[in-house]
Amino acid sequence: MIKPVEIFRDTIKVIDQTKLPQVVRFEYIYTLKDAIDAIVSLKVRGAPLLGIFAAYAVVQVLRNIDIFDIERVKEIGFSSIDELRRTRPTAVNLFYALDRMEKILNEFHGNCKDKLVESLMDEAKAIDREEGERCQKMAELGVSLLPDRAKVMTICNTGYLATNHIGTALGVIYEGIAQDKIEKVFALETRPVLQGARLTTWELLENNITPILITDNSAAFVMEKEKIDAIFAGADRIARNGDTANKIGTYMLAILAKHHGVPIYIVAPSSSVDPILENGDGMKIEKRNKEEVIAFGGCPVAPKDVDILNYAFDVTPNNLITAIITEEGIFYPPYRFNRKD
Repeated sequence: MIKPVEIFRDTIKVIDQTKLPQVVRFEYIYTLKDAIDAIVSLKVRGAPLLGIFAAYAVVQVLRNIDIFDIERVKEIGFSSIDELRRTRPTAVNLFYALDRMEKILNEFHGNCKDKLVESLMDEAKAIDREEGERCQKMAELGVSLLPDRAKVMTICNTGYLATNHIGTALGVIYEGIAQDKIEKVFALETRPVLQGARLTTWELLENNITPILITDNSAAFVMEKEKIDAIFAGADRIARNGDTANKIGTYMLAILAKHHGVPIYIVAPSSSVDPILENGDGMKIEKRNKEEVIAFGGCPVAPKDVDILNYAFDVTPNNLITAIITEEGIFYPPYRFNRKD
């Protein structure tokens, strides 16, 4: 699997996911501005990957500045973390990773910049490695819920392009195919940015798996006609009661699944659980620009002056979710994730 984010010599090498599937284009991240642009423009996206990338970005900023006064270096580190936190408000993994990097800065009492950067790099690599371990465990747990010759459905992209590893919801699908338990994979296109059409189908085809791409508005009919056995979706934030923020369209999918008696499983690492939020009411849902909606594949499809409401995520109530899979186990209603003080 191609790594969408990796350390390469003195920089961070990333796949520009806005160019897929037409071109596999790599970019190199040297500055904080580069990192922020990569996140905001969706060159780097996916909740776990955002956390990994942001952690590496903190390292990148500090190792490239020509300043050696340790207090000034730490100030720049804290400031960079604050700016990275403001890039995407919904994905809690971003905040989880940056909190860990901030803790390293707070607890470092030496005078050597190189030692500080080394400590931060060790933490960033640990965040990356731990996400991989979580993904593998979730994949193994998720497969246990599948019948033989299963037909599954998924939304958005939750594979290695979103996690740097096997993936969350798509990781279950990879493992299910490896164990010969999945017969068909139906991928929703995921308007308006088409993460399902552009990224999930490309990723699966790259791994010799042929998905079936469907339009978002055909999900109900496909559930009925194809007799879908299970739906797997990721999460950008999970409240303590199980309310889940994920890519826009997941709430709709959960309602349709309930009507058709299809189980819908949320697959996300424990780093996606927000220990502060009791329920989904307090989740800040990102709104994105109108250009994503009024154009399709670069071609205008609506009047440029029309008003647009472009939510990037929605919140699925816990009573519509069959189970939530984290690396810590499979959780069923009523959900009660413990506060991590």
